[in-house]
Amino acid sequence: MAKSLFVCQSCGAEHRKWAGQCPDCREWNTISEQVIETPMRVGKASKPMTTTAITDVAMHKTARRSTDIDELDRVLGGGLVPGSAILIGGSPGIGKSTILLQAAAKLSEQGSVLYITGEESTQQVRLRGERVKAMHPNLQLMAACELESMLATIDEQKSIVVIVDSIQTTVSKRLSSAPGTVSQVRDCASALIQNCKRHGHVLILVGHVTKDGALAGPRVLEHMVDAVLYFEGDRGHAHRILRAVKNRFGPSGEIGVFEMSDAGLIGIRDASRLFLSERAENTSGSVVLACMEGTRPMLVEVQALVAPTVYATPKRSSVGLDINRIAMLTAVLERRMGIPLSGHDVYVNVAGGMKINEPAADLAVLLAILSAYQDRALPHDMMVFGEVGLTGEIRPVGSPENRVREAINLGFTQILMPHENHVRVQEAKLAATLREQTLEPSFIPVKHLSGAAQMALT
Repeated sequence: MAKSLFVCQSCGAEHRKWAGQCPDCREWNTISEQVIETPMRVGKASKPMTTTAITDVAMHKTARRSTDIDELDRVLGGGLVPGSAILIGGSPGIGKSTILLQAAAKLSEQGSVLYITGEESTQQVRLRGERVKAMHPNLQLMAACELESMLATIDEQKSIVVIVDSIQTTVSKRLSSAPGTVSQVRDCASALIQNCKRHGHVLILVGHVTKDGALAGPRVLEHMVDAVLYFEGDRGHAHRILRAVKNRFGPSGEIGVFEMSDAGLIGIRDASRLFLSERAENTSGSVVLACMEGTRPMLVEVQALVAPTVYATPKRSSVGLDINRIAMLTAVLERRMGIPLSGHDVYVNVAGGMKINEPAADLAVLLAILSAYQDRALPHDMMVFGEVGLTGEIRPVGSPENRVREAINLGFTQILMPHENHVRVQEAKLAATLREQTLEPSFIPVKHLSGAAQMALT
């Protein structure tokens, strides 16, 4: 018996009738009709299964497979876990296929690796392999889009790692829908994941992204895999950021920093120096922020520009930070500090193309705006962090010891931080440890925005 459903190709929502706009994701012209076969199932009632106490479950410690790319291993939580499924997405040309080909060549030293390409020919992949020096006899290439052929080859090859580039080009003969549709992506990914769990190899799927930057296809695809990695970057910058949005075998939110070169992607361990390399001295509107990306402290430059507006409503613009939070922080600065920003446009930028989502950037943003408005520069060796509330109070943030240690390692001697974080840093006896490095850090604890402005801009 067959029935017809209308499925949104953007979010995977199912509807009983066609509509021009999907009620769930609000996208236009994404709903299409699909015929679903529902065979009759006749059988005996299922029997209850046995249960096991969590304390009696046997543990088997499985060694991870290192890719020999330190930044990639960091994002993965230490390496690839056998039997895991990983989904990696990013904009076209960002470097997804390049980093996977480099990793595949490294993993080929441990065993056979199967690279299945559905968008390029094997000759094109070889050309890229020669350019990035990713040549190894154990790296097997296969140009295919048919799911059944892939599964048969995977069963025959018995590879330790299987890479499918990309899941949107994979089709199954059992389905009549076009490649990239919700049903094709969901069913093909499910079959590949079940196969990897059964045989114990690592499965890496490359996914396309929509114009909004989200992974294309059904949302359930991200729930099916063990790890979801996003490639971020700007074509105007040479560096790329690989971020773990989901990871069942490691910390989520961890990032790896790479630099795009003629020889492929090169991992950068000291990312803070990269983001601060072009920072100008004695310039107003520039503040150094210590942010946390997963377990990794990183120093970035927050820039602000305040200019008289020519519009009835002043403009608030942001690159790398949430625009709604910028609007809220400017209101705090105007109401609690008496700074008349209602007649000025405010522009905030995180230099280097970095994206920051944590509230620890509040204090740096406000000091950058205040510095730009007064045209007074902060000390060049000062680093700040802290969350700011609507009443102007400065609240503590997590991992202050790691932020301070990273700042001192890069030569910053004045650390402006929340008062509660200062107590925690003092208890950790960081000052004594840092004095052994012939550095005398100056910790500046603050409780309110007015005190922070006075200490930073005097």
